[in-house]
Amino acid sequence: QVQLVESGGGLVHNGGSLTLSCAVSGSHFSVKTMGWYRQAPGKQRELVATITTDDNTEYTDSVEGRFTISRDSARNTMYLQMNSLKPEDTAVYFCTAKIRTASTWYEDYWGQGTQVTVSS
Repeated sequence: QVQLVESGGGLVHNGGSLTLSCAVSGSHFSVKTMGWYRQAPGKQRELVATITTDDNTEYTDSVEGRFTISRDSARNTMYLQMNSLKPEDTAVYFCTAKIRTASTWYEDYWGQGTQVTVSS
């Protein structure tokens, strides 16, 4: 069974840094576009960044220049390096990926979420 396992969340001060990881586990054929979303209390889930198999990246405006998304295809792992963190970055961060398995064409999979808290 395919799963996305996130790690790296925590509590940091304003201006600090964190790196999130998202590992794909379980038998699968291939992974296409991967991405990070976040959801703050009382707000809708929003897209943070995406990365394609060709390492093309896109970011939401509020994190451009501060966050860097990357992936290690050999390790089936995606990362989100977050620098210059602000209190408004506080949210639960979710990873997502389009994954093909032996029994399904590409479907969206989601991680369980990891809490990021930035204190002012």
